[in-house]
Amino acid sequence: MGHRLVAALADDELTDAARSQIKGLLADTGQQEGEGPLQGETGMLLPAIATWADELRANDPELGRRSSPWHYVNLGEHACLYEVARDCPQGNCVVAAITAQTAILADRTRDRAERAQALKFVVHFVGDVHQPMHAGYAHDKGGNTVQVRFNGQGTNLHSLWDGRLLESAGLDEAGYLAHLRTLPVAVPLPARALPPTSAEWAQQACTIATQPGVYPNGAKLPADYADTWRPLAEEQLRRAGTQLALLLNAALTP
Repeated sequence: MGHRLVAALADDELTDAARSQIKGLLADTGQQEGEGPLQGETGMLLPAIATWADELRANDPELGRRSSPWHYVNLGEHACLYEVARDCPQGNCVVAAITAQTAILADRTRDRAERAQALKFVVHFVGDVHQPMHAGYAHDKGGNTVQVRFNGQGTNLHSLWDGRLLESAGLDEAGYLAHLRTLPVAVPLPARALPPTSAEWAQQACTIATQPGVYPNGAKLPADYADTWRPLAEEQLRRAGTQLALLLNAALTP
């Protein structure tokens, strides 16, 4: 749900030129406007492709394996400061993947199918880089090995931040989108005129993952855990939507 919400928020802020480019690229792949859980939103293009990169594991195992390191970067052990050589060897991290796939998307000399695939990667990876656990600690695989109990069920900290925090609000996707649209855009106005940088996004997300209280003391979460941290997760979704729109508009608007 988080990925589709980010994509829907970005869809709101596309320029006409970027929307036209995206529509053409997705039409080449047989993608239709309005497909997916948010199909009631007239003219939506991006939500239906937002989870494509996760579905590669089942649909294209070879590409799924090759792209697996592109979903995250581990900065928690390094004071949330990104260093290319240390944190992204051979370009295998979400920071470099966003840059590389955006370059492919923007290059109109490239094959259109390659550009459409790059679009699907970019939409997904911008969501990933804003999810704090995707930029957190290496020693616990971004919270994947931290077992917790939430609402009486066992899960892990990564999965909790991937979706269960949002689900605990009790809203369907259309309701959540309406809620997120009411939040202020969490991107400083001067930054809206500057090229977005995926490294800065990762560093910012990491500062959330490493805040005191995000990792509970023991497996039992405090009763107020969701109410404490869900607003921050929602702020990240709102921020990611605008950042994704900025990125796509810069890549696809002449």
